[in-house]
Amino acid sequence: MTTDRTASPIDTSTPHPARVYDYLLGGKDNYRVDKEMGERLPPAVSQGARHNRAFMHRALAWVASHGIGQYLDIGTGIPTEPNLHQIVQRSVPAARVVYTDYDPIVLRHAEALLVSRPPGFTDYIQADVREPGPILEHARGVLDFDQPICLSLIALMHFVTDDQDPYGIVRTLVDAMPSGSFLVFSHGTFDFHDENDAYTSRIDSRFRTRAEIEVFLEGLELVEPGLVPAPRWYQEEPAPKDETSGIYAAVARIP
Repeated sequence: MTTDRTASPIDTSTPHPARVYDYLLGGKDNYRVDKEMGERLPPAVSQGARHNRAFMHRALAWVASHGIGQYLDIGTGIPTEPNLHQIVQRSVPAARVVYTDYDPIVLRHAEALLVSRPPGFTDYIQADVREPGPILEHARGVLDFDQPICLSLIALMHFVTDDQDPYGIVRTLVDAMPSGSFLVFSHGTFDFHDENDAYTSRIDSRFRTRAEIEVFLEGLELVEPGLVPAPRWYQEEPAPKDETSGIYAAVARIP
C-alpha cells in the first residue's frame, strides 16, 4: 500500500463529519467535540449512519459478485472493519482499491487498517472530492481506466454545498469512468425526518430531497430497486417494505 503523506493539522476544536460518523458507529477515533455533537443528534441520524454502513456492505458485495476488480472510494472516512477492500476481495481476491479522504486523521489509520493481503492491492491518497482532478490523476496510476471501475461515493455529497458545484463534481468523476463501471451512491435527506439545526449549523452540509438526489444519477442505468431509502436496498433478500431512513441509496451502471 502507498499513501500520500502530505500532513495537515487535525482540528479538534470543531466536530468533523468522519469523526462524528465514527462515534455514531461505536468507534473510538473521535474527540470530545465529536462525541458531544453525536449525542445531540436525534435518533434518526444515528440510525441513518448504521443504515448507510449496512447498505455499503450489501452494495459493494453485489458489485464484486459481478466480477468488478477495481474500486475508487472517495470519502473513505475513519476505517471500520470490514473495510471496502475486505468486502470485495471475498469475491475478487485480486481486487485493487484506491481510498481517498481529505481528513488527516484518516491518513493516520490508513497504513494500519486499509492494507490488502496479496494478491489484492490498496492505495490511499489524501485529497478533497471538491478537486476531482488530482484524485483521478492519482487513480490512473493505480487502476486500469480501460477496464470497469466501481466509484464509491458513500454519504459524501451532502457535505458538498450547492455553491461548490456538487453535480459537476459527480459528473466529472462519472465521465472519467469506463463503460461498464458502477457508481455506488448514498446521500443524506430530510424527506422522512425534520431538519436538525444543531447538526447543520456546526457542520457545513446540504441534505437533499429525492428529486435533487436523482440529478446525480441522470444518464446512468439504475440497478433494482433503484433510488430508495438505504435499508430498502436489497438484492437476494426481500427488503423491509416500510422502513425509511435519513439516507437514500442507489447502485447504477455507467453506460
